[in-house]
Amino acid sequence: MKLQQLRYIWEVAHHDLNVSATAQSLYTSQPGISKQIRLLEDELGVEVFSRSGKHLTRITPAGEAILKTAGEILRKVESIKQVAQEYSNEKKGSLSLATTHTQARYALPRVIKSFMERYPDVSLHMHQGTPMQISEMAADGTVDFAIATEALELFSDLVMMPCYRWNRCIVVPKDHPLCQLSELTLEEVARHPIVTYVFGFTGRSKLDEAFIDRGLAPKVVFTAADADVIKTYVRLGLGIGIIAKMAYDEKLDPDLVALDASHLFKSSITKIGFRRGTFLRGFMYEFIEGFAPHLSREVVTEAYERNSRAELEELFRDLELPTY
Repeated sequence: MKLQQLRYIWEVAHHDLNVSATAQSLYTSQPGISKQIRLLEDELGVEVFSRSGKHLTRITPAGEAILKTAGEILRKVESIKQVAQEYSNEKKGSLSLATTHTQARYALPRVIKSFMERYPDVSLHMHQGTPMQISEMAADGTVDFAIATEALELFSDLVMMPCYRWNRCIVVPKDHPLCQLSELTLEEVARHPIVTYVFGFTGRSKLDEAFIDRGLAPKVVFTAADADVIKTYVRLGLGIGIIAKMAYDEKLDPDLVALDASHLFKSSITKIGFRRGTFLRGFMYEFIEGFAPHLSREVVTEAYERNSRAELEELFRDLELPTY
């Protein structure tokens, strides 16, 4: 059994069983990958993948178990490389993170700019996706950090730490009737067609909960994962927009008015998470602290040592988070 063979089956499984695409991503040949997978299966005495002719069709039950262990081995190997690199050149390496559009567009630019100025020899890779995809990428070791508001709590092997609280605003054209109200209420908001985030994105669950608690059935006419897209359709007159407050910029959105909605919806908390067992290099600690100053190296280390979600929650229970 070779480490290369484990890499091949892992990558094939994460390229939708497409051997050709895997070969391209690994800069090798398709026949070479197929041959090594067959050699591994012959050695193990079981098939990792089912086949129809020359095509892989699914992962076998035995393959699922093998891939899980292979992933753990490959992550350990990567940790060994990280340890060696930390001691050979502490300011050189790579950092990968997965996040949503809202975080990438509005919360992270300043942090990333500062980080890259301090660590010019660290290559930074950003992946955007749904909160579930983001959490999965962190859990399986595809990325170092996951930054999101939703779904991180579904993965018990992630160390999750709170970064900041945020709430929502309602964006409307300047001449919209809601601008004339002395007090904005959920009932008034529910009278208008709504353009907002897809469920599972950017605190959408808190929005739905608020309407349900008041017995209201809002008319959501259009959803998107991207606050800029939502604002575009508000401009087209599809409805009023409900977005993260940080996603409104009066300089970039002079034709829209942002109405504070923090009294209508419970605040949400954006968290940063990493897979338990990850070796954190010095610049990784600095990235976390740059994004959330209260998460110092000492605090992150303590969080890492907590063994359960309840213990993590206890650590951060009395923490006053910044609000955006």
